[in-house]
Amino acid sequence: MTGGHAHPHAPAGAEPSSERRLWIALALTGTFLAVEVIASFLTGSLALLSDAGHMATDVAGLGIALMAIRIGRRPADERRSFGYRRSEILAAAINAAGLFVVVVYVLLEAVGRLRAPAAVDATGMLLVAALGLIINAIAMRLLYTGQKASINVRSAYLEVWADFLGSVAVLAAATLIAFTGVTWVDPLAAMLIALWILPRGWSLLRAAMHVLLEGTPEGLDPEAVKRTIVSIGGVRRVHDLHLWSITTGVPLLTAHVELETLDNWDAQLAALRRAILENHQIGHVTVQPEVMQSCRVSCSPEECVRE
Repeated sequence: MTGGHAHPHAPAGAEPSSERRLWIALALTGTFLAVEVIASFLTGSLALLSDAGHMATDVAGLGIALMAIRIGRRPADERRSFGYRRSEILAAAINAAGLFVVVVYVLLEAVGRLRAPAAVDATGMLLVAALGLIINAIAMRLLYTGQKASINVRSAYLEVWADFLGSVAVLAAATLIAFTGVTWVDPLAAMLIALWILPRGWSLLRAAMHVLLEGTPEGLDPEAVKRTIVSIGGVRRVHDLHLWSITTGVPLLTAHVELETLDNWDAQLAALRRAILENHQIGHVTVQPEVMQSCRVSCSPEECVRE
């Protein structure tokens, strides 16, 4: 028997405009990271150090994202028939793991500071936090559009967004310290920043692992896909349906379809591809046709979906 296979060859992942924005965001956050690390030691602020730790993961994440985009453009070869597109998913998972490391460090350090509060330069904190707000706001604006199309750009956007709120927390803490002189506000702000980051990192890691474990892409309903397939004239049943994705925006489908006859298979395959693309936006489709008798032999009744 013959199978049907079709897929687009356009590159996936971040668009060139998104890559340019990633480079600009990397330059901005990298520069501010150096400023914030130095300021955290000069002011004695753990909140600034916490924010700098998260900013470091921003810089690493942006660098990984850019590396993944470049690697993802490499063509497929005999060893990697799908190319290197999944590298951006691996980058997102590494980025999420980095967030967890920062969170654990900051929480442990904050507990120690709460037990033994240290002097903090509130004025220095205010100036650096205000600068951080501006830098992160610019970076967020740069990445906003691209994050809708790529999980890698989305991971970078979420980190910058979290760091923006971190700067808000540092600014609030610095204001309180300046007016009240209560220095335990600084480690408290650091803990709040860390706890706010935690669920964002988990969400990103869960999304990346879902792709790596070849889960059904978000927004795709397997039952709806089956109904689309059996709606094609001459297609009686479908079984062994698999839906997964190589990376963000690159869903794939494989399935066995039972036909009354193979006489019109070319026309049926063309109609099936068109229907799946139009209704479910899946361009990479591999279908194995089977006549009704062979399907009864090769699969159990519950594996097949009737009209």
